[in-house]
Amino acid sequence: MSEDTYANDLALIRRQAEPVELLGPDDQRVLVVPAWQGRVMTSTPAGKAGPSFGWLNRPFIAAGHEDSVFNNFGGEDRFWLGPEAGQFGLWFRQDEPFDMDHWRTPEGFNSGPFEPTEQDQASVAMARRLAVSNYSGTTFDCGVERTVRLLGPGQAAELLGTEVPDGARMVAFESENVLANVGDAPWASDGGLLSLWILGQFKPLPRGKVIVPFRPGSEADLGPRATTNYFGEIPGDRCRFAEQHVLFACDGKHRGKIGISPRRSRGVIGSYDPDGGALTIVQFNQPLTASELPYVNSLWEVQARPFAGDAINSYNDGEPTPGAGQLGPFYEIETSSPAAVLKPGESLTHVHRTFHFTGDPEGLNLLARTTLGITLDAVT
Repeated sequence: MSEDTYANDLALIRRQAEPVELLGPDDQRVLVVPAWQGRVMTSTPAGKAGPSFGWLNRPFIAAGHEDSVFNNFGGEDRFWLGPEAGQFGLWFRQDEPFDMDHWRTPEGFNSGPFEPTEQDQASVAMARRLAVSNYSGTTFDCGVERTVRLLGPGQAAELLGTEVPDGARMVAFESENVLANVGDAPWASDGGLLSLWILGQFKPLPRGKVIVPFRPGSEADLGPRATTNYFGEIPGDRCRFAEQHVLFACDGKHRGKIGISPRRSRGVIGSYDPDGGALTIVQFNQPLTASELPYVNSLWEVQARPFAGDAINSYNDGEPTPGAGQLGPFYEIETSSPAAVLKPGESLTHVHRTFHFTGDPEGLNLLARTTLGITLDAVT
């Protein structure tokens, strides 16, 4: 059995956890593991023998142990909270340097289950209470609700604003993530703020690219087209800018990360695999007033502007230093909510949607033009 099939991934996960399968009318499947912080591990448009889209860390899963630094199971929709670094970051303790030796995932969403509260054939709802503390010493008491839903072709067409082409196979799902302040004190900018941060891990694409549309305009009006210096500047042949999009190499061979600000973001990002003939589109509920709202900053430094962060990110895995090894290889597509300025009892919702399409190249090209503003020959 090929490692790339959904059936093979399902069998591996079942040896270590109890997954929930969401089932569509044409044998679309979405695999959720509540015990692994409610992750969507993978999905397929074509039943158990179909292709499996999520990246799985197979050796880590097979070993059956946990890691206090990062439980890197993989999965194409993972729940985290931001920011990662900076004076309000969650991954570093006060006065520690911002480097991989001191990086660690907060326990509240690195381990422990998201408990299922409701389930049917096409959805599962889960909940968790957790607490996190940031680099500056502020503690946040959080209530989290997370619902994963399978989306049908009609819903996909409505959300994407275009019909699914004849002959294309599709699997799509969304995670609706709710963050509530369940403590006694309001969350305010002087002590740092949180954001909902959803990350999808996918198999590296030797010839593929992440496609990030952005709003054109002068940097004086809208700021930089993208943040490209998270882990040092990205070589030009790996990050190619056009007037209204950037193409980012996602081969799992060079560590780098790009980000698009809420002023530039169009609320959508995608990737194309020319070898597998698959188009992935990720969409989220970016507020209409996003350009006026604070977004947490995850740059690995003490920041001059801690609330001038990104709405969209993509990470390509690689070695931090030669010979150090890497987390994957994989690439990630990430979306974030605005910063959660919440009084006790208030909440913020972030919806992250993932669509995978396979089929006739002409149909995929039409989808790419309509949703991402690019033709696929420009990718390859």
